[in-house]
Amino acid sequence: MDLKILFTVFGVIFLAELGDKTQLATLLFAADKEVNKWMVFVGASLALIVASALGVLAGGAIAHYVSEKYLHYIAGAGFVAIGIWTLLTA
Repeated sequence: MDLKILFTVFGVIFLAELGDKTQLATLLFAADKEVNKWMVFVGASLALIVASALGVLAGGAIAHYVSEKYLHYIAGAGFVAIGIWTLLTA
């Protein structure tokens, strides 16, 4: 097991999710007094696991057809585009 990759992915995803709309939605569900907090935790955790699994599967499939170098360029351009869009619509 490559612990360096494990901790890198954990750290990046953890920081990216802090304050994210997913975390805020989970917070709102958990704020309801009538809702079982464990069910909110399990539901949110399963959703993140499935979304991550789809990302891993898609990334693995795309990597067969597009080089890693170009995937980095595409991802970087995507993040820049989202940032610009966010600034323009704020």
